[in-house]
Amino acid sequence: MSLTVLKPGFQSTLQDLGRNGFTHLGISPAGAADSFSFRLGNLLVGNDENDAGLEMTLVGGTYRFNQSVLAVLTGSRFTATLDGEDFPFFKAFHVKKGQELDIGPSQDGARCFLTVKGGFHVPQILGSSSTHLMTRIGGYEGRDLKKGDQINFGYSTTSIEPEKLEKIFEPDRSVLRVTKGLQYDRFDNKIRDVFFRERFKVSQRSNRMGLRTEGPEIKAGITDEILTEGLPIGAVQVPGDGHPIISFVDHQTTGGYPKIANVIAADLCKVGQLKPGDEFKFQLVSMAEAEKLYFEQESFFQKFTESSS
Repeated sequence: MSLTVLKPGFQSTLQDLGRNGFTHLGISPAGAADSFSFRLGNLLVGNDENDAGLEMTLVGGTYRFNQSVLAVLTGSRFTATLDGEDFPFFKAFHVKKGQELDIGPSQDGARCFLTVKGGFHVPQILGSSSTHLMTRIGGYEGRDLKKGDQINFGYSTTSIEPEKLEKIFEPDRSVLRVTKGLQYDRFDNKIRDVFFRERFKVSQRSNRMGLRTEGPEIKAGITDEILTEGLPIGAVQVPGDGHPIISFVDHQTTGGYPKIANVIAADLCKVGQLKPGDEFKFQLVSMAEAEKLYFEQESFFQKFTESSS
């Protein structure tokens, strides 16, 4: 049971929810850039949330199913057809053996996800199927997909009815909510005001390691560098040129730039959907508000799982 890559997209990789727990060894988690959409896709086809799926960036690609399977597309909307007929997003669909799914360019955000019943099967590295492109580990031979690749997927004896999400989750990507970073106090009030008042543009140099920005310059006081320390996902670093960088799923695990803020967990899915040229603002929230928003998001998945069982 497999999927054949007939035409690769701009950057298509196999991901799950990441290989967490190894940053002290210098290994960042990798994983789906929009974990909300990824988890949702797995639930819509009756999988475990962490089963491997296909992440596609900006342009999807063309794929032939060599076995019938229940499949779903989630994330930002891309043009998508199955044997020439429109293929819906957020609705599980029984795809037949031999059918071809053509996924074109994005109509909105940066990434979409294809999940199938039983998940895609590749060898796990440190307990995860996620592709980490910089170190070339995990996923399909540690790289993005190429024409002719065949990806095995599992099967399940469990029969479920195709599900459709009635209310589509469409977050406002024009605002990223953040808490104060470890070096927040190194930035004077004037610089903080600029940071939260002005809009930033996503740079063409952005990737899964970090989202680079263009726009107003943010300068720290005294020195632009600090002693190297651990770097979490979502940290907003300010390098010497003053253009903030948001560390992301393939991020380096240590860094020496001051961190003015940290994107809250509930908004990391937004970071994964921002594409070059998009503009956004930072909004400061308290730790209590960040925790509340996180638990609200998790409550969504709990209720969805309960309603599906």
